[in-house]
Amino acid sequence: MTSSKKSNTLAAEDGPMWITADCEDPLYNRPVIDSETDHTTPVPHHRVSGHFEGTNKKFNFYFPLKSQWKGRFFHLVYPLIDENATDETISFGVDSGAYTVQTNGGGGYRVDAAAAKFSRTVAASYYGSSERIYGYIYGGSGGSYQTIGAIENTNGVWDGAVPFIPGVPTSIPNNFFARAFARFVLEEKVQKIADAVSPGGSGNPYIGLNEVERAVLEEVTKLGVPMQAWEDYTYLLGMNDPQGLLGFGGVVRTTDSNYVSDFWSKKGYLGTEQSALGELFRNAKIDHIATIKKVNRNEQNEPISLVLNSLPADLAKNSLEYTLYTSEGTPRVETLAGSLDPDTKVFTIGCETPESVLSVIDEGAKLRIDNRWYLALLSYHRHQVPQQPGYDAWDHLRGFDGTPLYPQRTIELGPMISLGVSDSGTHTGMIQGKVIMVANIIDNDAYPWHGDWYRERVKESLGERCDDNFRLWYNDNADHIGPRTARLVQYEGILQQALRDCSAWAEKGVEPAQSTLYNVVNSQIKLPKKAEERQGIQPVIDLTANGFTRIEITSGQIVNFEAKIQVPPKAGKVVAAEWDFLGTGDFTASPIGNLESVVEVKDLFTYNSPGTYFPAIRVTSHREGDPNTPFAKIQNLDRVRVVVH
Repeated sequence: MTSSKKSNTLAAEDGPMWITADCEDPLYNRPVIDSETDHTTPVPHHRVSGHFEGTNKKFNFYFPLKSQWKGRFFHLVYPLIDENATDETISFGVDSGAYTVQTNGGGGYRVDAAAAKFSRTVAASYYGSSERIYGYIYGGSGGSYQTIGAIENTNGVWDGAVPFIPGVPTSIPNNFFARAFARFVLEEKVQKIADAVSPGGSGNPYIGLNEVERAVLEEVTKLGVPMQAWEDYTYLLGMNDPQGLLGFGGVVRTTDSNYVSDFWSKKGYLGTEQSALGELFRNAKIDHIATIKKVNRNEQNEPISLVLNSLPADLAKNSLEYTLYTSEGTPRVETLAGSLDPDTKVFTIGCETPESVLSVIDEGAKLRIDNRWYLALLSYHRHQVPQQPGYDAWDHLRGFDGTPLYPQRTIELGPMISLGVSDSGTHTGMIQGKVIMVANIIDNDAYPWHGDWYRERVKESLGERCDDNFRLWYNDNADHIGPRTARLVQYEGILQQALRDCSAWAEKGVEPAQSTLYNVVNSQIKLPKKAEERQGIQPVIDLTANGFTRIEITSGQIVNFEAKIQVPPKAGKVVAAEWDFLGTGDFTASPIGNLESVVEVKDLFTYNSPGTYFPAIRVTSHREGDPNTPFAKIQNLDRVRVVVH
């Protein structure tokens, strides 16, 4: 039987299932080994593949040579991965003395726990060992929900955890909808905002904004959108996202179908609000009924396109929807997928349209063209203010008495989605092992304050034992995805070091570096400028050009660059420095002399072409000072502005 803190059932009112090292999950209790094979790439290892009988859940275990194994395993989780670990994941595990566990996603922490426990049985047999086997789970973004659910609701399954780029119960869909809200209002001003927050900028992104624009920028900033992230506004605002950051809109439409009508008809919503912002929404609204004049068909007599009698006056807005009605105008038949050519008034039907819809399309039917849902979803976050205490980022949407300023929906979607991803795991902070959380300062998707929020939950749950079991390390100049642009660094290194430090903490009592020190100001995480004050393990850089962070020069003038680099105490040594004088992402290695924790690097560069440049220096540190290893190398960078006339 599976033991439980409260109940042996999975009923929602009883909370998540409690799993121990010796219990048996009623669903994942029949592991089957399908194959065992030996591989030489990416490193020599023995692979065990299998599944849980009666389910669609699969697992792979990757065992290094016995001479390389040090009695532990690393276990990566994410809702959308399959059971096949990447070469890097396998190689890092072997380099760290660990075998690797991986399951196909979608099962939450229960299937992860079953796989982890079975892996110990297989490992003990394979290695012929009776010694205790330590285990560590880690996952980012959606995987952070699984990781936190696992380390809070199990005992003896994993000894530690490293959740990274962490989400919280309010993250989805609100983080994305808020950014879409910002795009709708601020898209025309993004270049000014980006220039203000860039190195050598004014530092005041509100300059040049009107009253509505300032209010919206302040609203999304207080919700947690990182101010530094505006420099990469294309990603921040989802300008290349075909759904405009509203990918979870379908969830709202399914669970809160009355929201769109309430938005456009009831008090307290922007669809009716008598304000400049409300007027902006109403002016952008498109709701047009067109008549189908002609149906173009293929050789099989299937409709392929529709000729319409009229179109809305303004089709500039995106995210239009097309809904088919009968010739009488009611009832609604189906939403059509496809594309509209405004020049010819021809709507081309999407190839995914089902036969049941195609069969009812005929001349004289109506096609509704509108963006009502798109506009309504942009401010959905206003009507999702968390009921639970501790969400300071939402305080600006509450009145002085703590009640929400706007009407609230009966369903709070964020916690519901969070529970679904983690298989009912919650964010109580009651961790059952050592935890090092890694968060990034320019994370658009999982806001930086999420790390601080969870740290507070751990403090509430563990009290004085918090620092004995929990660390929070922040990465500066890193976002959710990785180094997409020249201004971002890779965060895998700090994640890998966190796993190694977590294992040393659990197995040998070696305390890791202290948590990063920071301040929270209007939901923005502010880091000290000096390494000894910042703590954590990321190197800190102070770069100047001719002694300043912004200079203006004439073409042909030589610029003197100086960088002072510090690694926090006991966090390692500088092993590499690279210059990118043009700010294009093309970095060139620079000699750094002896490998030390404090390094100064200087160089000269001549700018021969007018323009504005953001030269950068990227620095790498390593705990043991090894410049050749591919693992646990921790990056940071610093940039300045050079204006050449």
